[in-house]
Amino acid sequence: MQKIVIFDMDGTLIDSKKDITISVNYVREVNHNLPPLSEEFIVDAINKEHRNLPKLFYGTETYEDRDKEIFEKHYKEQCIQNPYLYDGVLEVLQTLQKHNVKMSVATNAPTLFAKTMLKHLQVAEMFDVIIGADKVKVSKPHPEMIHKILSFYNFDKTTTKAWMVGDNSKDMESAINAGIDAIFAAWGFSAHGTHHTVVKSPKEILDIVL
Repeated sequence: MQKIVIFDMDGTLIDSKKDITISVNYVREVNHNLPPLSEEFIVDAINKEHRNLPKLFYGTETYEDRDKEIFEKHYKEQCIQNPYLYDGVLEVLQTLQKHNVKMSVATNAPTLFAKTMLKHLQVAEMFDVIIGADKVKVSKPHPEMIHKILSFYNFDKTTTKAWMVGDNSKDMESAINAGIDAIFAAWGFSAHGTHHTVVKSPKEILDIVL
């Protein structure tokens, strides 16, 4: 039976919170003359199930073009300054690859940033598909991103088993909505998951998939 593992990126494969925080605070200072927010506040805001990020980050009801533009320009350079793979992630990816498990990434980050960071960390080539929110009409928890990846593999549930690994409720919901299994990663941005399959270290993924 063919096996597929779809990973979320931020908070699952990599810790990127320092650079996200730096870029958000850069926009706050330059465009809004606001004091910096903590990493903890920003990560918590990103992972909330229901939230208005422009309101929390910049005090605006919706994302203003000037904020989006300056963030993307700043983060394009910032995003590779401090990210790192979580302990054990590389070994898990190598082991899955050795066992011919297909791997892809589904992230709500823009595809360009995802590819840039994963290439910087020298793991981009291990994934068949790296897809961000800009490549779909509706991002996670909508299943469109998952469906696109499964379609790439010509997914057939009678001959293929697929999992989504992620660190928040949006990842879990996207998997459920797409009809595949979900694994909650409790080592990243969210330590507590409500999903029935929770792993506390990357190597536990191997016990489930292999």
